[in-house]
Amino acid sequence: MGVIRNWKYLGVVAVSAERFEELVDLALDALPVELEAAMENVAVLVADDPPEPGLLGLYDGVPLTERAYYGQGGGLPDRIWVYRRPICEICADEDEVVDEVYVTVVHEVAHHFGIDDHRLEELGWA
Repeated sequence: MGVIRNWKYLGVVAVSAERFEELVDLALDALPVELEAAMENVAVLVADDPPEPGLLGLYDGVPLTERAYYGQGGGLPDRIWVYRRPICEICADEDEVVDEVYVTVVHEVAHHFGIDDHRLEELGWA
């Protein structure tokens, strides 16, 4: 599932595609080492626009808690998508984009580990 929030349009922060990819990489680097080491067969990708309005990110795969064996699903990697335009649209400046990218990455990585939206809300990550 992706991150869908009740948000208002604040304006578009101009963050280039290259800079946005850098921010996603920084967010991944900021994850705890143990968490990163436990991620299996996951590709993290950036796109300008989501497949449906309101998504900031999307986990597309089989959560680790639901896999019968490693590589279930034909061996293709799971995918985490982070969407540049919607994130830039809800942020007032680049510092907010940095924060939102991190929250979105954590949210989608949590889905990889089988944590659903309800639990993420309880933990303050939704």
